[in-house]
Amino acid sequence: MLKPVEKKKAYEDIVQQIQTLIEDGKLKRDDQLPSERDLSDTFGVSRTTVREAIRTLESMKLLQSRQGNGTYVVASSEEALIQPLAAALFSEKDDIRDIFYIRKIIEPHVSELAAENASPGEIEELEEILREQEACIGRGESVLETNSLFHHHLARAAKNRVMERLLLALIDLLHQLRDEYLLQSERDKRAQSSLEGHKRILAAIKNGDGEVALKSMLQHLEDIEGIIFQQLEGGG
Repeated sequence: MLKPVEKKKAYEDIVQQIQTLIEDGKLKRDDQLPSERDLSDTFGVSRTTVREAIRTLESMKLLQSRQGNGTYVVASSEEALIQPLAAALFSEKDDIRDIFYIRKIIEPHVSELAAENASPGEIEELEEILREQEACIGRGESVLETNSLFHHHLARAAKNRVMERLLLALIDLLHQLRDEYLLQSERDKRAQSSLEGHKRILAAIKNGDGEVALKSMLQHLEDIEGIIFQQLEGGG
């Protein structure tokens, strides 16, 4: 699985090899890496070089070193693809309004492509996600996970990997930022609005109507944006 590297670029090669294993699903979330000594022997480099590579992968939020308990994978294969792009393009200091603006340019077209390209199996997955989202609302639970899943699966159904990665990076950052701004009452309002918007988008996709899917997604994003910005302005 792992192989010795050229010493002149050992650090970069180790980072690339481990990142690729995560991307390919050969290393999964919560998997433990071999010890530094074992990795040093496998790669044919010093333990210092191994530590440097691990620190870099930790900064990319792919690995986590746990004191006295080893180093673990903390990202899924999908997240391994997204994190480097997110780190390169976006910052937590970016204004939430700017992020929404870019998202409104990209995601309506993702929905349009999904209406043209989604398979019956992918549509069924989206329906199942919305059933779970509705159940979460009924139980008073957070819909953050199901909301992310809906948009992730929608992006995958579009069959455009570049747009998918860009969109997922945006969504990941936006979820980190926007929930901090909302009071519980606004979270509840957003959850219901999200579900209704998702249902309209999915109906258009099931009908294979790209134009309606595009318009439905744009309206959905504007509705959610309005809820968040109303809270921002109200909170001063």
